[in-house]
Amino acid sequence: MERRKKRVADARKEAMKNTFIARMRNVPTSPRKMRLCADLIRGQEVYKALNILRFTNKEAAGRLEKLLLSAIANYEKKSGNRPDENALFVKAIMVDEATGLKRILPAPQGRAYRMKKRSNHVTIFLGEKIAE
Repeated sequence: MERRKKRVADARKEAMKNTFIARMRNVPTSPRKMRLCADLIRGQEVYKALNILRFTNKEAAGRLEKLLLSAIANYEKKSGNRPDENALFVKAIMVDEATGLKRILPAPQGRAYRMKKRSNHVTIFLGEKIAE
């Protein structure tokens, strides 16, 4: 059993060497609003995605732009290549719900409504297009 676990762990480490990831956790934006911007850049080339985010008039776009720049920096650090040398694209982007803050809103006649301030986690994966 020990050898199998080690073999699987080594295979996972090798796969992570060719995977370029950036994560942003506990972003104080609702996941629904963040997914609107994430859907715009999914599958796009990196520089095209940066331009899309730069000219999108949403608060979430600025946060995603910063995350994409971080993913590009991770790519440069791991591979040693510039992104313009290879065709780098947004392979996958996931927006997951994080814990929300529960707050109370005053309501009429002494009542109180519950308000949930949502937050999210964003993970972005970059990939290289293989030249045929």
